[in-house]
Amino acid sequence: MQATGNRSHIMFIDSHCHINFPELAEQMPDLLARMRENKVSHALCVSVDLPTLPQVLEIAAQHENVYASVGVHPDYEDTPEPSVDDLVRLAATPKVVAIGETGLDYYRLEGRSIEDMEWQRERFRTHIRAARATGKPLIIHTRSAADDTLRIMREEQAGEPAGVMHCFTESWDVAQGALDQNFYISFSGIVTFKSARDLQDVARRVPLERMLIETDSPYLAPVPYRGKLNQPGYVRHVAEFIADLRGEPLQKIADTTTENFFRLFATAKRCPASSD
Repeated sequence: MQATGNRSHIMFIDSHCHINFPELAEQMPDLLARMRENKVSHALCVSVDLPTLPQVLEIAAQHENVYASVGVHPDYEDTPEPSVDDLVRLAATPKVVAIGETGLDYYRLEGRSIEDMEWQRERFRTHIRAARATGKPLIIHTRSAADDTLRIMREEQAGEPAGVMHCFTESWDVAQGALDQNFYISFSGIVTFKSARDLQDVARRVPLERMLIETDSPYLAPVPYRGKLNQPGYVRHVAEFIADLRGEPLQKIADTTTENFFRLFATAKRCPASSD
């Protein structure tokens, strides 16, 4: 990987993780210690449904360097459906910096047609409207649904609050469509996989000032931990891979993605310890 200058000043941010999930929550002290060891200064713990949201909010409240979002993931069908008012009210909770994750996922239709997924599209619109009402950015998940995702983003003017296409796995054309709507592109450990050639090409082409890095932990651990339980500390491996891929100093990748995080999630504040 790329050599850097003074590595002690390099800091990373995991812009998307699920450390409230049981397999990570039960080892929170060790998880936070490994973040420090790997120079990961902050993490954004992302909501996937309303029943588990209190756990997300509690973790953020307990740890100065952890932030939260509010939202219901498109994969969660049998779960309480949020209204715009619900999301706006919950987004006012201290340390909530974003709406989501939300979006569309047609990967597992299970015998249904895309027309049957209108409930996902309506939920997505609800989240975009809440983001516009609060001014807080969106965290968007899209899988096997890029055309509808971009279309609904345009129709609902998602570019007004802006946001991030998280754990991006789509083509350059989709990335360009999101960039044109004022969105950031976030890369997870998938970009380090040998099979991810097309995604690596996208990672070379995305403007660095519009890039974020993430783990999506506990899933999708990057090389060299692929197949193991993921954690926020491993986001540095995503950054190292992208630095090597783009031929840019790791310091530049770290500094720029950190600045991007605080620019996008504007209500997040830097912790004093993050400059240690």
